[in-house]
Amino acid sequence: MVFRVDGMTCNHCKAAVESAIQKVPGVSEAIVELQPGEAQVRGDADPGDIVRAIEEEGYDASLLPGKTNG
Repeated sequence: MVFRVDGMTCNHCKAAVESAIQKVPGVSEAIVELQPGEAQVRGDADPGDIVRAIEEEGYDASLLPGKTNG
């Protein structure tokens, strides 16, 4: 699954989002990129739970339909 993450400006932001995603049950891997502002997530977690985890850190997030990470 690939998510759009808006509001990240530095490596601290990236680390905070990555940590929040990794705490979601069912996530096996999370890779967050400042540019283009995306998070690639592997596992069987509910996409809504991932969006909520990112938003709880103070960032806007949405699932990018049709975009996969392999």
